[in-house]
Amino acid sequence: MTEITKLPVALERFVLHWGEMGGFWGVNRSVAQIHALLLTADRAMTAEDIAGALEIARSNVSNSLKELQNWGLIRRVPVRGDRRDHYEAETDVWEVASRIAAGRKAKEIDPALATLRACVAEAVGDPTVSPVAMKRLKDLLEFTETIDRWYDQITTVARPKLMALLKLGARIAALIPGGK
Repeated sequence: MTEITKLPVALERFVLHWGEMGGFWGVNRSVAQIHALLLTADRAMTAEDIAGALEIARSNVSNSLKELQNWGLIRRVPVRGDRRDHYEAETDVWEVASRIAAGRKAKEIDPALATLRACVAEAVGDPTVSPVAMKRLKDLLEFTETIDRWYDQITTVARPKLMALLKLGARIAALIPGGK
């Protein structure tokens, strides 16, 4: 097994923090920590390397690697002269963010949209649903459909233009009529 030395303090802090953030995003802490480790690694790592560096069980590493592969955030790469599987992370920050956003949309926005559509359709013909509840369901549906359309549109914007939009921040609102 390739020896892994103790992580530098800054990298250890990043790995631990990324693991904590994973919990807020609904991702297992180990999955997020492995992603952070591979994201900052200067070479592909084996599952054994990862388990040693993070001091977590090899079986946990295996399951986490599969999940990260499913998200498209890491890939298996061959290393000449070594028959073991080695893994490296996608390091293009925009690509990582795009893949995470697509996964989150599929897990959260798409099911919410389907449920809201079904609820509104059922509520329309139900006299026991109050007008207040009906309005709120329709408002939620409209908002979620707007977010869905925005996501579909924003993913077609070229990266340099998207970066320019992000850098504009709230100043973009000045270009829209009707607001301050």
